[in-house]
Amino acid sequence: MKLPQAVTLDQVPGLLGQLETWLAELRDSSDGRLHVDATAMTEFDSSALALLLEAQRRLAKQGAQLCIEGAPTKLRELAKLYGVSDLLPFESPVCVEAAPGTSA
Repeated sequence: MKLPQAVTLDQVPGLLGQLETWLAELRDSSDGRLHVDATAMTEFDSSALALLLEAQRRLAKQGAQLCIEGAPTKLRELAKLYGVSDLLPFESPVCVEAAPGTSA
């Protein structure tokens, strides 16, 4: 799942629809992890955090894991400001080990 450059209140409804598609695809894969590429994000607000938290919640219901890769520093700072940084797996060791293109 590659997030776009802008993830604000205006984009989140469409991204939630895409999330459903990615979750369905994940059910068919054996990895059990949804890798989110956040490297392109340059414009975002707290709606981006809400989207990631919702993805985390839905994945947990499926027994799967969210892996956020390339999160901008400002997004991490925003998560810390809102008190949710511990809830979001920004490049956790488990995710890095299993990232596509790496040997786990």
